[in-house]
Amino acid sequence: MQFDDLMRRYFGTDDLGEVTPPALEAGIERARVDLGLEKDRGRRFALWSLLFILGAAPDLDVAFKSEEDREAARNFMDLLAASEAAEEDE
Repeated sequence: MQFDDLMRRYFGTDDLGEVTPPALEAGIERARVDLGLEKDRGRRFALWSLLFILGAAPDLDVAFKSEEDREAARNFMDLLAASEAAEEDE
């Protein structure tokens, strides 16, 4: 599942700057519902990642049953934090 595909599916565009606040809220809500229904681990992770980037992800213990998936999510969060810190240092 590509990030741009997720953006188009939930927000109708791959450019978040084009999304109105009501459309953003509605897309986040749809993504949260789909996350709750999704059984495929990879798709769950992709949905959770999108929600995390948007500041709307559920806690790891709620989103992921396995410790392996929670650890992957922690690694993802660490990579994003490191990327943001590197951008600030430039």
